Amino acid sequence: MQRDVAVVGAGYVGLPLAVRLAEAGRTVVCLDPAADKMERLNAGDSYIEDVASADLKRLVDEGKLAGTTDEGELRDADAILICVPTPLAEHREPDLGAVRSATAAVARNLRKGHVVVLESTTYPGTTREVLQPMLEEGGLKAGTDFHLAMSPERIDPGRTDFTVHTTPKVMGGLTPECADKAAAVYQGAVDTIVQVSSPEAAELAKLLENIFRTVNIALVNELAMLCDRMGLDVWEVVDAAATKPFGFMRFEPGPGLGGHCLPIDPFYLTWKAREHEFSTEFIELAGKVNGNMPSYCVDRIARVLNDAAKSVRGANVLVLGVAYKNDVGDMRESPALPIIELLRDRGANLSYHDPHVATMPELGLESVALTADAVAAADCVVIITGHNDVDYAMVVDRAKSVLDLRNATGRRSLGGANVQRL
Repeated sequence: MQRDVAVVGAGYVGLPLAVRLAEAGRTVVCLDPAADKMERLNAGDSYIEDVASADLKRLVDEGKLAGTTDEGELRDADAILICVPTPLAEHREPDLGAVRSATAAVARNLRKGHVVVLESTTYPGTTREVLQPMLEEGGLKAGTDFHLAMSPERIDPGRTDFTVHTTPKVMGGLTPECADKAAAVYQGAVDTIVQVSSPEAAELAKLLENIFRTVNIALVNELAMLCDRMGLDVWEVVDAAATKPFGFMRFEPGPGLGGHCLPIDPFYLTWKAREHEFSTEFIELAGKVNGNMPSYCVDRIARVLNDAAKSVRGANVLVLGVAYKNDVGDMRESPALPIIELLRDRGANLSYHDPHVATMPELGLESVALTADAVAAADCVVIITGHNDVDYAMVVDRAKSVLDLRNATGRRSLGGANVQRL
């Protein structure tokens, strides 16, 4: 069946993009090896929080969107967008396994006139050095027979003020014509397209965005640890600094980095920099500071318990929020995981409440109801993720001790002798 666009990878990035393209009038097919997900997609049943099932079903019923596990359907699409994960390998090296697998599928179905765009976040040079040779193995030439470009995804799960539609799209083509052809795929689906001179510039722009956040979060995390020693409130300091209308951008401390970007993407550049005999010291230092935050937070929990003449071993600890950010159910790289594991290693009895995460099978835990009795029974309540649909007033009122790692209580002007904040 002839379609305008094929999206390879129908996860947190691919499905919202496919939906937006279909809403803009394109006919779209999603290719994903997970048959159960494709069955749900074709039934109009969304498995991604940012995509409403009603919207998905409407597009499916209108024939604008479909899912498949058959890579042969790539051949009949005019454009192919690759939206697959790019995790880190065991030693913090790029794992391009999914990208290579997706590219191989595209190569087997490539034809003249195709537009191929890589959306996966990766190191500078991936599009030219990895995708281009693989796609050209069949004899077709990039920039002549087909068009190849890089346009990094900028998905922020749970965000409603900036979406696929309203977030500017960076586009770098192998040739100027490649960039123009790729930009045309997104016209009308996104408000603004920002063309850069090459795929490498687009790849590095995405890494810079995430490195900027990672480094500044590390800075304020380090400040939080210093404020703890100095007896100062880091949140008060950040609030005061943020009143300056120029020269300062607000970043907030927390229990560690999570999600599919910030804990991973900077190390793609670190790895690539080594090829050029260059050391990315800011990135490495930021990774060290942010990576140590879960351990620091566990030490803070131990101090809170110690103040109440309790040891970690045998203490009942109730964790509020385990997703990596507020108001979503995304657990990828969540700092809650190492914090819970470290507390268990010290002998604590763990329970958690998260309205967006019903179970944590990797830890054998299920979310408990947030009742006054459950809060009162805990020796310490630890707020790791500040979901908005939580009754923090009740928590502060009934808890023996609260350690708030996200300033969820401070934002609501809640406090007391039983509340400590990061």
